[in-house]
Amino acid sequence: MFYPIKNNVHFVGKIDWDLQKFHGSEYSTHHGTSFNAYLIQEKKTVLIDSVWRPHAKEFVKNLKAHIDLNSIDYIIANHAEPDHSGALPELLKEIPNVPIYCTANATKSLKGHYHADWNFKTVKTGDKLDIGNGKHLVFVEMTMIHWPDSMLTYLTGDNILFSNDAFGQHYASELLFNDLVDPAELQIEALKYYANILTPFNMLIDKKLKEILSLGLPLDIIAPSHGIIWRKDPLQIVHQYAQWAQAFQTDQITVIYDTMYEGTRHQAEHIAEGIHSASPLTTIKVFNMAKSDKNDVISEVFKSKGVVLGSSTINRSYLSSMAAILDEMKGLGFKNKKGASFGCYGWSGESPQHLADDLVKAGFLVSHAPLKAQWDPDDVALEAAVDFGKQLAIDWAPSDPSGT
Repeated sequence: MFYPIKNNVHFVGKIDWDLQKFHGSEYSTHHGTSFNAYLIQEKKTVLIDSVWRPHAKEFVKNLKAHIDLNSIDYIIANHAEPDHSGALPELLKEIPNVPIYCTANATKSLKGHYHADWNFKTVKTGDKLDIGNGKHLVFVEMTMIHWPDSMLTYLTGDNILFSNDAFGQHYASELLFNDLVDPAELQIEALKYYANILTPFNMLIDKKLKEILSLGLPLDIIAPSHGIIWRKDPLQIVHQYAQWAQAFQTDQITVIYDTMYEGTRHQAEHIAEGIHSASPLTTIKVFNMAKSDKNDVISEVFKSKGVVLGSSTINRSYLSSMAAILDEMKGLGFKNKKGASFGCYGWSGESPQHLADDLVKAGFLVSHAPLKAQWDPDDVALEAAVDFGKQLAIDWAPSDPSGT
């Protein structure tokens, strides 16, 4: 695909409609994704990033159809992760000596991935590369957002920020631009991307966004390496990131459970009923974790002021789907969120307390004793679940009327 972005800048990446899982099987891509690479043709010809290795031969073939590969003067590697650099070995078979501009950490990473000593040119924040016609590329290191080697590249004159993983989404569309796609879908995928990938780096992101905005650079387009390109009000996604980086939450409570014989499900539904009765405007989401997509659930946790986890007891602990989502939550390092737990049991009943203990380890504030019900909950136990939900809604009421 060779698609105009602005003036002498073209999209030369790959739109992958079929991709359903990313990072192995760790991230669900319900709307596919794209691997965005860009070609700048001024006095110097510059390739910004490439595509994932499965698309490498197609990528090189498409480039050949539009340009003489030997006309490429520079390659910019904003990030060495293989979904962005995977076509470099195939491309550099054709043009082995072309210089690759990247951070020092990216040089190490690219050598580690591909075991090749290419013509690396190390750059740091503030370095510039003259590409002719009065235009320059300006480099900004983005260490640990979200890898040690990450950076942004800014094109003067055209005012384009090639942001790599920042501001992206896993979202396939031939329309390419934010003003042409469904804004609701775009918002869902942008939030999901941030919640599942970037949440651990909130403090770094907040600091780096302030640094970028303080530069006062004119910004017409933000061109990430996955998903849609931001050309209509591109700063909207920067301001959205600034909000998300502030331990984001809304007036939402998410109930997540797994069950063996439906008793814990009944508890979950009655807890949700209790929350709603005490706080009718609070958004409530309920998920059976064994049947739900973990990345979608994490998006809901990200939006929530509190989560309520439930599980039947098995082997003196909780069910494996709950272990998996709790591990995700712990790794992402959510801040300023509340937690509570519940569950049914037959003869030992450890799961609710273990859930509460592990919520604390994951950084959640747990102030309510776990709710337990032996056997299948009867009317008294279900009423206790309703009361539990009511109490959570009251105690977790936002102090800010906006819910943030």
